[in-house]
Amino acid sequence: MPNTIIIGSGSYLPSKIIGRDFFMNSEFYSDEGEKLTKPNEEIIQKFVEITEIENRRYVEDNQNNSDIAYEAAKEAIADAGVNQEEFDYVIFASNFGDVSAKGYTDFVPNMAARVKNKLGIKNRKCIAYDMIFGCPGWVEAMILADHFIKAGTAKLILVIGSETLSRTTDKYDRNSMIFADGAGAVVVKATEEEGVGIIAHNTICDNAIELDYLINSPSVNKNADQDPIHITMLGRKIYEYALTNVPAAIKETIDEAGLGIQDINKILIHQANAKMDYAMISRLYKLYNVKDYDHAIAPMTIQEFGNSSVATIPTMYDLMRKGKMENQTFTNDTNVVFASVGAGMHINCIIYKFPK
Repeated sequence: MPNTIIIGSGSYLPSKIIGRDFFMNSEFYSDEGEKLTKPNEEIIQKFVEITEIENRRYVEDNQNNSDIAYEAAKEAIADAGVNQEEFDYVIFASNFGDVSAKGYTDFVPNMAARVKNKLGIKNRKCIAYDMIFGCPGWVEAMILADHFIKAGTAKLILVIGSETLSRTTDKYDRNSMIFADGAGAVVVKATEEEGVGIIAHNTICDNAIELDYLINSPSVNKNADQDPIHITMLGRKIYEYALTNVPAAIKETIDEAGLGIQDINKILIHQANAKMDYAMISRLYKLYNVKDYDHAIAPMTIQEFGNSSVATIPTMYDLMRKGKMENQTFTNDTNVVFASVGAGMHINCIIYKFPK
């Protein structure tokens, strides 16, 4: 049975850097619709203390989600050195598609088809497939690609994660400061080499009461236009859910791979809130009765890039692989965890082993 390995990667980080000063004149409201009376400087400082997000990236007004996805995909294809006409699939993970300036989402035609068109791929047998799965969408797209490759129905696949969350947030909601824009992509191919690539994966979907933890809803400012819908989170519920479920899901996947925590060299986890990420990694190690660990094992990008949803992990992977993150890189025979949690609620995890 063939295995799935990554042979190229690319990413796109918008040039527009949005710092804390961008929000100094904002009007913030509570979840109950009450205007917050604390000074914005105090609100923002408290936000930074919890999330560690100082900066985030936003696209320019003339850029769409499919545009930045194309840039990341183009870079990944060049990096892989493959003929794009040989792709069996283009899989695009996104939650909002192309978003208009007024915040309306657009999935017709679907996002993978748009990127395939922008790349100029003529192959009619190259299937353009969208993955809508919350923030874990790119990881799930990788799992889907692995299924295709192991089933023998594909040999070469382009997997993209891209989002422009700056156009889906409620400017009156403090949580709008979490979200950002970005794109990441990888090229994966089938290999007959044993014990490499995606060696284990795991997905959990809790869709009962958890369904309402992260949804779209009108503005928290009842006097604002209530027609557009925005990302709305039950932050405490998500935090508790993630800490309870994500570490156990990662451990289950590591165990399935026949490894222990000592065999894991890097953990690339979705970056939504630094405090939450630190807590999840700490709890993972506690499941192995390990109290102290090298925090460099779980790189962080949220401080400068914010939460770009499906783009977070592939962007981080690309930057590390190309030596663009200080003191962070991969080596041959490295075992890497890709893990994410998000709307649904969905959790997923991959154990990826670099070839020797």
